[in-house]
Amino acid sequence: MTRHMFRRCGHARGGLSPEDQAAVDAFRAMLAALRSPEPWTPGSAQDIAVRVGPFIERAHTRPGDDHGPDLIAVALQDPGGPYPLYSARRWKRGWLRCETTKILGVWNPVYGVLTHAAAGLDLPDDVGMAPAHYALYIEARRRDDSRVGFTLLRLGPYTQTRHAKQDYDRITAALDGRETTLVPGHRVSVRFAPFDVRHQRRFADPYDADAVALLAATIEGATA
Repeated sequence: MTRHMFRRCGHARGGLSPEDQAAVDAFRAMLAALRSPEPWTPGSAQDIAVRVGPFIERAHTRPGDDHGPDLIAVALQDPGGPYPLYSARRWKRGWLRCETTKILGVWNPVYGVLTHAAAGLDLPDDVGMAPAHYALYIEARRRDDSRVGFTLLRLGPYTQTRHAKQDYDRITAALDGRETTLVPGHRVSVRFAPFDVRHQRRFADPYDADAVALLAATIEGATA
């Protein structure tokens, strides 16, 4: 590449062509942005640049994912803007849990040449980030320790962990002392886990109705 550039320069005799000069200027701007990225401030509405393997991708942040300063929720974006689809695979990933150590800084358009898209690649199956949707699973298991049983109710997706934790605590309190009496021969318990987007239709929306009321109605229907 270097020999090619010098060869073109020598052929032009007057220096770089306008196209080559624009490419050199863009490269220099990208290097400068990498050396001194604009710092990202938690809670800022600005898109950020995150590392995905050897590439850099644009991501939109979601306030309120309360894992502390080490994790935030992000949605990977098209490098040209926050709304167009990058690819069908990326779109299905939704919100992801991103370690803040992967954040380079505020997104700069000059990073676009460092994305998977610029290399003509789709995102890998493993981007190094877990889903940032959460769910509660209320399960009835047989009391003989066989683990045989069934799921009474799936609640999700929760977009913030604090919401899931609040409902978890409320359901746990509602079950207290009644775990083995609600469903004959079974012990009822609640489990916190990532939301499985593949089975979205099986979940009740926790933002549409009260979680404890949903559980009571489900148990009544299961034992009627």
